[in-house]
Formats: sequence, structure tokens, C-alpha cells
Amino acid sequence: MGGAVSLTLGSLLYPAMLGVQKVGSAPSRVVADPATGPVTAADRDFVVEVRAAGLWEYPVGEKALKKGTTKAVRNAGEQLVAGDAALDAACRDVADQLGIALPNQPSLQQQGFASRLNGESGKQFDMDLATTLRTTNGQFLTTVAGVRTTTRNSLVRALADRVNNTVLDHISAMEKTGLVDFGQETTSPDLPAQDLTPPPAVAGQPQVVLTPPANSTVSPSPTVR
Repeated sequence: MGGAVSLTLGSLLYPAMLGVQKVGSAPSRVVADPATGPVTAADRDFVVEVRAAGLWEYPVGEKALKKGTTKAVRNAGEQLVAGDAALDAACRDVADQLGIALPNQPSLQQQGFASRLNGESGKQFDMDLATTLRTTNGQFLTTVAGVRTTTRNSLVRALADRVNNTVLDHISAMEKTGLVDFGQETTSPDLPAQDLTPPPAVAGQPQVVLTPPANSTVSPSPTVR
């Protein structure tokens, strides 16, 4: 990718809104046109949203490995840690190729999910983990499907395929705990945009890397080209 294209992308690619609401007023607007295909506002926001999801799910998975009271919950935690680490590597690779600026922190809404789980223990933690992660991943499937069917960029398309598989794995892991409350709502469509958008990384700050566990059974994501 040429330097001029990278500079243009870097000045444009940060989302206006993420979460359960629409990514912006013009999601089909083309913000860059690299050799891999046009990149729209929706494509850009999707890559950032994938990154933000991993930034809150990964540490929650680590908590589940330590605090889970059943083997199924601890297995779900392992799936989160290993799956999000592998997916994050692919996400960072795509963002680097397209010049997309990635956050180092999740959104305020996602931080709220993590904070609540951090304060819980025992059966309450197990149940809240299963319900929250099953719901948020289920909602994300809609976003993945929309991007996968509309994007004209081959890198974003390949990333969407991987995200889809990982999200389905996470949903299955949560359901296998037997603790999902299918009637509980964990998000609100009325949250302000600033609560749904991860803060931009501080200039010069090292990029946070989600490291796969040494004994992970999840294969690292190969480079997306």
C-alpha cells in the first residue's frame, strides 16, 4: 500500500458510532479505495468494533478461567481468551494494511459489562457471564452478516468470515454452560454515541496485544491478504 493512501486512510478511519446503533449516517460512504477494494464507513467501523469486542471479552475470559465455578464456565473462559487473541491478530493485520486506527480500550458500555462481572463471584458471576456474552455476541452476528454481504473489500470480507466463526464458537460455549437467561436484556438502544464508541488510542501509546495462552487449542489466525 502506498504512503499517500496510508496517510489518507489514517486521517479518515475512526468510527463515529459503534454498538447496537447504526455506525453512522452514511455507512455506504466510501472513505478509501485501496487495491483490495473500496472501504466504506461501515467497513471501517466494523474493524474497530471487532477490536473493541476483543478488548473487553479477553480479560473477562481470563476472569472466567479463575472465577468460574463449573468446568463449562471455565471452558467458556478459555474459548474467549484463545478465540479473541487469535481474532485480534487478524484484526490488527487488516487494520495495518488498510491504515485503520484501532483503539486500545473498549467502549464505556463494554467497560461497564466488564466492571459488573469483575465485581461478581460464584454462581452470579457464572450466570451473568453466560447471559451477557451470549447476548452481545448474538447481537454482533447481525453486524457481521451485514458487513459480509455488503463490503467490496476483500480484506474486510475475509475478516468477517473469521469473526462469524469466532462469534458462533463463543455463543455455543456460553450455551453449553446451561446458565444463559434468554429473556434478559443486556444493552439499551438509547445509549449515547460516546458510550458506544471506544476512545481513540493515545498518540505514541504502544498497541495493546491480546496474547494467546500457551496451551491454547485455537489455531492462530493466518495473515489476511
